[in-house]
Amino acid sequence: QRAMIRKGIGEGLHSEWDESSDRLYRVYSESVRNLGTPVFAAKYLRILREVFAEDCSVLMITRAGQDVAGVMNFYFRDEVLPYYGGSTAEARTIKGVNHFMYWELMRRSREQGYKLFDFGRSKRDVGSYRFKTHWGFEPAPLAYEIRLVRAAAAPEVNPLNPKYRMFVEAWKRLPLPLSRLIGPPLARNLG
Repeated sequence: QRAMIRKGIGEGLHSEWDESSDRLYRVYSESVRNLGTPVFAAKYLRILREVFAEDCSVLMITRAGQDVAGVMNFYFRDEVLPYYGGSTAEARTIKGVNHFMYWELMRRSREQGYKLFDFGRSKRDVGSYRFKTHWGFEPAPLAYEIRLVRAAAAPEVNPLNPKYRMFVEAWKRLPLPLSRLIGPPLARNLG
């Protein structure tokens, strides 16, 4: 992890807090489109910033003045929880962007007195799960309860479901402005 962070530093990456959520939305919406998932409306992130106020932050990662990654974080007691994060397609050509971003979040949060870092949930054995465990965090299973009303089983609304494979691949090819326009109405019905 240290080597990847140093590579990010060597690539000229910088971190900065952002009071708004607009820059993050541009990065995040591109990131989820590239993964094949419709994005929610930008207004949602603005509302989170307003409602959570001091218990919410946005950290942006830039290179040569251009946004390449960002993450929205929540704070509870002495814990920081990165929640909505993403990076641009350009970030894939830069070594260590995500490593640098999370390191900077950990470092800056520690400077502010936070002691715990919660990487959040991931499905076992997917890319984000492996990324998180490489940091040395111990995974802990989470129990979920689902109340079925008219269904026999819980719906599997996720990009790994083969039923959605064609939709995911088509979504990845949409022009970014179009995905931002038609994504929010679709995203409302996905989760």
